[in-house]
Amino acid sequence: MPSEGSLLQTAVIFLLAAVVAVPLAKRLQLGAVIGYLLAGVAIGPQALGLIRDTESVAHISELGVVLLLFIIGLELSPRRLWLMRKAVFGAGLAQVALTGSLIGVIACFGFAQSLPAAVVLGLGLALSSTALGLQSLAESRQLNAPHGRLAFAILLFQDIAAIPLIALVPLLASGGPDTSHGDSLEHGLRIVGSIAVVIVGGRYLLRPLFRIVARTGLPEVSTATALLVVIGTAWLMEEAGVSMALGAFLAGLLLADSEYRHELESQIEPFKGLLLGLFFISVGMGANLGLLFESPVLLLGLTLLLVAVKLPMLMLVGRSVGGLARVSALRLGLVLAAGGEFAFVVFKLGKDQGLFDAYTYDLLLMTITLSMALTPLLLLASARLIRRPAPTREVPEHYRSIQADTPRVVIIGMGRMGQIVARILRAQKVPFIALDTSVDAIEMTRSFEQAPVFYGDPLRPEVLHAAKVGQAEYFVITIDDAQATLRIAERVKQEYPHLKVIARARNRQHVHKLVDVGAEPIRETYYSSLEMTRLTLIGLGLSEQQAADRIQRFTEHDQQVLEAQGRVRDDRAKVMQTAQEARVELQRLFESDND
Repeated sequence: MPSEGSLLQTAVIFLLAAVVAVPLAKRLQLGAVIGYLLAGVAIGPQALGLIRDTESVAHISELGVVLLLFIIGLELSPRRLWLMRKAVFGAGLAQVALTGSLIGVIACFGFAQSLPAAVVLGLGLALSSTALGLQSLAESRQLNAPHGRLAFAILLFQDIAAIPLIALVPLLASGGPDTSHGDSLEHGLRIVGSIAVVIVGGRYLLRPLFRIVARTGLPEVSTATALLVVIGTAWLMEEAGVSMALGAFLAGLLLADSEYRHELESQIEPFKGLLLGLFFISVGMGANLGLLFESPVLLLGLTLLLVAVKLPMLMLVGRSVGGLARVSALRLGLVLAAGGEFAFVVFKLGKDQGLFDAYTYDLLLMTITLSMALTPLLLLASARLIRRPAPTREVPEHYRSIQADTPRVVIIGMGRMGQIVARILRAQKVPFIALDTSVDAIEMTRSFEQAPVFYGDPLRPEVLHAAKVGQAEYFVITIDDAQATLRIAERVKQEYPHLKVIARARNRQHVHKLVDVGAEPIRETYYSSLEMTRLTLIGLGLSEQQAADRIQRFTEHDQQVLEAQGRVRDDRAKVMQTAQEARVELQRLFESDND
């Protein structure tokens, strides 16, 4: 057992490695997972040798995977799954089945793997990195794009599929022939009994338990209870001969609709992040760096083979099941073509159960790591080659053909802001027409609002002509893409100088740019912030008239500051000086009002 000093030293080494490697990897756009893996490689026995006892670390780090699966179960409420059923169980199932089958066949006949090993290899490599994929989509602001939503659905199914796969590995490794019928029956009864205990306990005991704990008002007791539920369920399932991960997933699933779900998630999340990071560090510590020097061609070939198999299969699923256009299907494939973090869990279990030898496991580990490192580079290259995302699925012809009476208003974008504008105009019986490039938004708006919304890119002159923009009086831009808003406003004012353009503005800098092209900017959160402030002031004791006066005073003052900053916006020092002077001036104005 390590001494107190060595334990503290080990903790310092782990934390220092993570603090240095992860921000560096994210700065290089490689993602946090790669950062943790590199940190593990650096402090492991094959590099600096700061940590020697990798087995002890691996045992502790497995709790990170357990907590991750609990969080996944917690987020899978039946209602949410039902709403996403087509994408999750259609595209997700198709991707895992097709990709897993193809990789399994290649492993079996191309690399002479046994059938159980080929099954685990195929299904394990079919999984993609949830952390890397969602992080890449979020950083490029593509989570709400159609290929981003489909990627999320596929990753969700993969997370679900990882649970039975982890449970399947020991069964495939044992093969079943060496166990007697009585032992198999007893083992099966233990499994069924444990699952029944988890289900019954989760339904009838957990909610009353959390209710009692919540009444104590002690956050540390709430945290301890959450960890007890997760780790206790995982331990119970392991005692029954089933994966710890399955128990944690079941516990999360049972509490998905609980009123304590968000509290549980907030309590577990920090532990999950730290221990999952520790898991990836332990994987990096166990990586066989010698393979990079002994067989670089083999490793590179396996990495390219993995991407070359997964990328076309993902594009096929995106096109046929998800209805994506070619470019969006390519984006989907690039985001999900690498191996995933669950493959580390599956293959480590496969090695421990004797499905793979140590050399095969090392090859798999390095291949997945290299494929994950390759993904950011592929995304950067594709971002330069693909200038603009194309429509993500085939647009019905009746959405393209713009047939409407002469509009007085043209609305660009039918998101939340666009729908409100359209609803009020229709109630006022003002003729308008709306344009959007999202088929989903068009379908929803036509179904619920019966609004005259059509598919069309407002940057194309022929679309503006078909929409009779030249005969309109107002052109309202409500989309949330600041750069696109600016380009559209500039193009419309050039083509139709008489048109009054009202545009959604992201921030003060965006306001200045929109004013320069001749549009009237409306700051997207400005008026809601003023209303929240007004209600707060009234709650703090001001009368409604006093609060209204303060808001009016601030509005007039802020408009003057905005105009002053617009005149010096290219000089950062002068903008900051203006802001500082404005704060002092506003405080003086409020004090004079009080006097």
